[in-house]
Amino acid sequence: LAEAISYQGVADTVATSYIDQHGTVSHADVQQASETREPLCPKLQSHWHFEGCGYRKTARSCNRPDHFAQCSLPKHDLRNGSLNQATYSLYLFMRDVASGDFVSWIDRQLESADQPTSPNRPRLLCDALLQPLNHVHGVSYKVLSMTMASLLLVGDSNRERWVSAGAAMIVVDTLVHNWLHRTGILRSLRSEHSYGPRCYSSNGCAAIIDQLARRIDARDFNPDFPKTFPRFVQKSIWRFCAMAAMNRCNGNQIDDRTRCTDDSCPLYAHCERVALDPNRI
Repeated sequence: LAEAISYQGVADTVATSYIDQHGTVSHADVQQASETREPLCPKLQSHWHFEGCGYRKTARSCNRPDHFAQCSLPKHDLRNGSLNQATYSLYLFMRDVASGDFVSWIDRQLESADQPTSPNRPRLLCDALLQPLNHVHGVSYKVLSMTMASLLLVGDSNRERWVSAGAAMIVVDTLVHNWLHRTGILRSLRSEHSYGPRCYSSNGCAAIIDQLARRIDARDFNPDFPKTFPRFVQKSIWRFCAMAAMNRCNGNQIDDRTRCTDDSCPLYAHCERVALDPNRI
């Protein structure tokens, strides 16, 4: 989970290159470093004490400078100070909030939130995990969704709640948002908006993808998939656009000042080809 979090806020190639050169931090690394070092910084006493650590890598500073020299947190060579804080915050969350057993915590959260007959069941299951985890330092809702979806979907296929929650976790990045704009889907649904928090609003990108997924039987693509699979639909859109996959609908292939002219695109006949940024000089 800590490695997945390190991919936020930067291109995947940059994050991968840094990890290849400097490695990552494991649960055991943080446990050994934080629980055997004396005197312990007051910020590391618990998940709740950790708020406001303020470690800044380039400045070599924090909000408790009297403990900086002895603190274990700066000793790990991560890409920036916020990732150091996120790693320790995640460790403290698992230790204190999840009582040292993250798997059982997930089971309890999903069981307590489950309403099998509710049409909003997938959303309730997602929120039962994402809302508490959103208190981990510096981790966005988008990154949490991406990270937890990967864990839940492959962690244990016999845990039905895990699969249902993971399948419903939609990650909206700029590629997905811009595709919904260029195709005219946002305009046709009167949901045009800039990329940002509105993507997760009641009529935003995530909600639109969720509605699309309800009209697609994902089992047609893989019989082992759940019937309604929003994460699969979202990931398919992302793969259509991403340079590392199909590399079709993105800013490198399209001049966003005008309508797309790529008549070789398999969606060309059905796409409204809305200019993404017609006012850009």
